[in-house]
Amino acid sequence: MTTVEPIRNKSDIKKVEQILSKQSERDLLLFTLGTNCGLRISDILALNVKDVKDKNYIKIVEKKTGKFKRFPINSKLKPMLKEFTRDKRPDSPLFTTIFNNRLDRSAAYRIINNACFKAGLEERIGTHTLRKTFGYHHYQQFKDVVILQKIFNHFSPQITLRYIGIEQDMIDKSYKNFIL
Repeated sequence: MTTVEPIRNKSDIKKVEQILSKQSERDLLLFTLGTNCGLRISDILALNVKDVKDKNYIKIVEKKTGKFKRFPINSKLKPMLKEFTRDKRPDSPLFTTIFNNRLDRSAAYRIINNACFKAGLEERIGTHTLRKTFGYHHYQQFKDVVILQKIFNHFSPQITLRYIGIEQDMIDKSYKNFIL
């Protein structure tokens, strides 16, 4: 299995968002939710309308860990979720196909991968790119690996730094700046 990377450049994130906004409201929300909350794709796709509609927090039990997670819905997601869920039944899946079935991870992969390809991104992209992008930019903004470790439920800060690509970035920078 190939390791995917975060989208490190904010302008690349904006390019992908522009492409997805022209595709569909659903696809843009899928990407934006993933890059703004750090959930695994399995947890994003398991959300129902009632989990986000008229809420200030998202509360879930993570599929992988079985742990309870609660986090606030930020100011970028709040209006998107309000508009997207306006006419939807509370018990229906948040993300559905044209046949009204719950969107699956392979469809989510195609949506994300195709948009990133159209945006000209060269990173190795997958559904996990969304979670890693959240982590990378959260770390860049706050420089607090411990809080990010807690968000991701990682065992150690070193795992978190490696996971979001910071460890490799630091190694690359040290090589570029080391000249004898």
